[in-house]
Amino acid sequence: MKARPFLAVLLALVLVVFGLGLGGWWLVWQRSALRLQRLPLVVPRAAQFVPRDAPLSFHLFSDGDQPLDYARAVAPPRQRRQAAAAVGRLRDGAFAAAGLDYEAELRSWLAAPVGLALFEADAGAAAGGSKGGWLLALGSRDDDGARQFLQRFWQTRSLAGTDLQISTYRGMGLISGRGALLGRTPMPLATALVDDDLVLIASGRGVLEQALDVSQIPELNQAGQASFQEGLRRLGTGAALLQASPGALERWLGLPLPAPADQRPGGLLLALRPDGQSLRLSALLGLPAEIALPEIGADAGLGQALLAALQRPAASLALVQDPATLATIPLLQPLLERLVGAADAAGPVPALVVGSDGGPLLAAASGNRWLLGTAADRPEPSVLEAALAADGLIAAPLEVDGHPLLAWTRLQASPGRRDGRSEQLQAPLLGWRWQRGDQAWWGESLGQLESLDGPQKGGAGRLQGQLAALAVPEASLQWALDGPRARDLLAAWRPWQRLTALAGGPLSEPISGLALALEGEPGLLAVEARLDFGAA
Repeated sequence: MKARPFLAVLLALVLVVFGLGLGGWWLVWQRSALRLQRLPLVVPRAAQFVPRDAPLSFHLFSDGDQPLDYARAVAPPRQRRQAAAAVGRLRDGAFAAAGLDYEAELRSWLAAPVGLALFEADAGAAAGGSKGGWLLALGSRDDDGARQFLQRFWQTRSLAGTDLQISTYRGMGLISGRGALLGRTPMPLATALVDDDLVLIASGRGVLEQALDVSQIPELNQAGQASFQEGLRRLGTGAALLQASPGALERWLGLPLPAPADQRPGGLLLALRPDGQSLRLSALLGLPAEIALPEIGADAGLGQALLAALQRPAASLALVQDPATLATIPLLQPLLERLVGAADAAGPVPALVVGSDGGPLLAAASGNRWLLGTAADRPEPSVLEAALAADGLIAAPLEVDGHPLLAWTRLQASPGRRDGRSEQLQAPLLGWRWQRGDQAWWGESLGQLESLDGPQKGGAGRLQGQLAALAVPEASLQWALDGPRARDLLAAWRPWQRLTALAGGPLSEPISGLALALEGEPGLLAVEARLDFGAA
């Protein structure tokens, strides 16, 4: 009987220690930068002050140091310093664009949320405001941090020659003036403190008053929009959130997008979250209701079979379930041409195959060589026969491993020889088609036949892994690029150029791959993308 009190005490101690252990791990997880991988998307607090028609808004669900801590935690040991430095340059450059010094003015008190909204024109333009207004919302760890920041913020600018105006609007104290910063062009600025722990900074008093006005009416602000809330529910998780109108996509992001013909909200809602050494992107893109991606149906199985059949290295690998339908969508036409390589491929064969009405289509490129995979009857060789003959191509039926092979050549004269002999005729190979079961493969070098069911040598296997990581095997369009091609693609993309400018230096060196998948429904395009960093 005496053992019972002892056992009860022992059990109580075990439960206490276990509870403390769980509590300790919970605290570690809550403060760990790794939690950025699993943050649930909620309506950002700053969205209450963003007008529903703002062209572009961005919300960060962390403070300014957590992204650096995350990059340092997941990078290989030898690259930790460089990874954190790259993220730090981007962070500092973004705040510097608004005239803020992160290390000196923000680091000691800044906390989530961090929100930014851009406008077509300053709401105070009539009173002399500038075009291209913006609003910045900064969360504070405590009341003192926000107040002390505002005090130092305006004290510094007052000493630099700013003429301050202090007033009250909707019961809140507003301070405004022209930010006469040393070495910079003066800009109109206005600030307000909300609930003692949220700082609003705007490019003029008019923008700030508009933000305070819409915060009082849910129908007028971003947070109160049912479509915005539904988009967050569908996206699920994210460490950052971006919303852009159709006009902003074209003007600021370089993506031409037709506005919806009906009253449905258009534009882009995009969530970013880190995933190991990768950056995961999930987005919903509103399209006119008459634009829809094709239904995949039974073709999904053949598309995956084509993808699995390629076993040799590739620098670009794309699976397009219905090229003809995707080619009718203006937004996707340049992308389709680039990913299948038809625009740069030599000879008429790839262009004719890509332009046929069939699908699915697998396109692989390595160096300057192209390789295409299709269904055996889409297209039939006879469909291309007339066009190829008109271009001077001659078909020669052959056989490889018991499967029919059709090779196209073109007779051409070789240049005259120095020894005086007459020129000779040559018949270089310009393309071939090899049929095996329900698959047809098209290429430009017979050596490429080794890429089908040959021993695994990496390359294509890595790109297949990138597509598999997206977890959307039935997407209408799937595309993976190795590091060099991904860096070349991003270098020509306007948003990446702007990020590079903000960082004040290159950001592309550690990129080892890029994968993209598109699927959707009438009036909506769902995008999944993954940008890989680290060793290829």
